[in-house]
Order: sequence, then structure tokens, then C-alpha cells
Amino acid sequence: MRRQLAALLPEARPTGEGEGTLEILASSSLDAPRLISATVLEGSGPLKARRVFGGPLPGFRGFLDGTQRSQVAVHVSGIPVVVGTAAAVIRERRNRRMHTWGLPLVETRVYAPRDLMGARAWETLTAVSRGRLVDTTDRDQPSGSHPYTLKDAAFHGVQAHREELERRLAERWCNTESDRLFIDGGISGSEAVAGSSCTVGVVKSHRTLYAEGPALAVVLGLGHSERSSVFRITSPRRTPVASWYLRLRDPNGHDPMWGLIRVEIAHPEPQEMHGVGARADEVSRWILAEASPLALPDARWDKMVYGIRDCEEFLRAVAG
Repeated sequence: MRRQLAALLPEARPTGEGEGTLEILASSSLDAPRLISATVLEGSGPLKARRVFGGPLPGFRGFLDGTQRSQVAVHVSGIPVVVGTAAAVIRERRNRRMHTWGLPLVETRVYAPRDLMGARAWETLTAVSRGRLVDTTDRDQPSGSHPYTLKDAAFHGVQAHREELERRLAERWCNTESDRLFIDGGISGSEAVAGSSCTVGVVKSHRTLYAEGPALAVVLGLGHSERSSVFRITSPRRTPVASWYLRLRDPNGHDPMWGLIRVEIAHPEPQEMHGVGARADEVSRWILAEASPLALPDARWDKMVYGIRDCEEFLRAVAG
């Protein structure tokens, strides 16, 4: 990409080979932490800590995860042109070994603001990218021409592309399989996935915590193999789901987020509400069974299960 654009656009200035990906740069500008109250679905009264009874019980056949990588290829008259690759895969466990289910999805796109590029540069980018060019122009953003704003827009475009690939694979699974699928991340972005009985979403990051006041103390104080009460998560643009917090590992000697995950499953129908606690215990046992073997040497091993670690290693090999 750098070589082609340098030959076709004299004003294109290649970036340095050592410049980091936008994913690394974005890690220093995360969204502000938030606390949001949620409606408790399990039992009466406030959110509580509950022991998950029964030993770990393997229940998942498939594991789904996605990755992304985006980098500025060149600057055209000071405007960054970003190349982003998104990928997703489902790995399934057969006879105690991991195999790829179906075909992994790996797609590359180019991101640039059409309004700022000029007609000739845009036509050149369209030809070089073979039609995989995404317009990141934001006409409602006052600082839309700032290079950092343009990089952020491209980063979020790649992120949306990755989520799209993950959603496509999850929906394929739901349409053809009945066994349980462990999804790295939330499930509320797709109505088909969020409403399926075979999908379980596991969220490892907690910039948003669905607890306030005494409920927050309950969540942060969960012990090993303890979970919170089940609560409802709703959003205007997403499908409602049932959720709860679960502690995978002993937090003694660590910070309150150590080994803490949030689980999402399909929201129960009114007639199923009485059994939501039993369902949460069952799913929690499935997840606790995946806490071994450890997902080392990944730095997030306290929250990551080995099946997702396997997905990431596979995608690193096929998508870079």
C-alpha cells in the first residue's frame, strides 16, 4: 500500500516503519469509567452475592473471538490513510482438541475521509484498495479534520468491522448448531444471537460497571466461585439481555477486578423468570470449568479462558 500510493500520489508521505498500531495508541484514550444501576431479575430486594454450588462442569463446544489491527499507511496532504484488518474465528473442541469451525473471516479495508482527500486522491485510493475503501468523513464533528480525530474515526471503523465479522459467525452458529458457544464479549449487538439459548457472552473489561452504591461493594467483594444476582441490561439500540458478575479466581492479594467477568445470556421470558437463578448457576459452572488450563502467557489470563486464547493464537497466525 505504501509503495503503490507513493508512486501514484506524489503528495503521499509514508509513515515510519516503527509507528505503532492505532490499537496501541487507543489504549491511552479509553472511554471514561461509568457506573450504571441495573434492575435485579433474581429474587426480591437488592443485588446480592451468591455461591455457585456444584463443581465446574464443561458445557461449551465452540469459542468465538475476533481481532483487529489498523495502521496509518501514508499521509496525503497531512490526512492519514489507515489500513485496517479485522478477523474472527470459531474454534470448536472435538476429542479434547481444538479445531476451526467453518471458515475464519479475515478482511482488510482502507479508511480515509473523502471530503478532505480531493477527487484524484480518492480515485487513486479506490483503485489501490480494490473497492474496499471506507469514507470516514464526519460532517457533524467540528474538529473533523484534526489528524487525531481522523485516526479515531478509522479506529472505530475497524472496530465496527471486527464486531460485524464476529456477529456474522455467531449468527451462522445459531442458524446451524444447537451446542453452546462461548463468545468473547457481549451478545446484545445481534437480536438473533442475544435471543439464542446456545450463546453465552463473557465480558472481561469493566469500564462500565452495572452497579452503584451497596451493589458496587457486593460486586467488588465477590469471592472465588461467587456470582452476583442476575440483572437486566437494556439499551435503546441493543437487545435486552440477562447478566451477572462472576469471580473466576481467588482475588486475595489482587485488585478488586482480578478474575472478575460479566456474563450475558438471553433474557428470560416472563414464564421462565423463576428459573433465572438456576440458569445462572448452570452457565457459571460451564465457565468455571474453562478456567483451566491457564491462558498463559497472556497478561489477561485471570479473566481469559483457554478456548479464547486459542482463538487469538489462531488469528495471529492467519491475520497477522
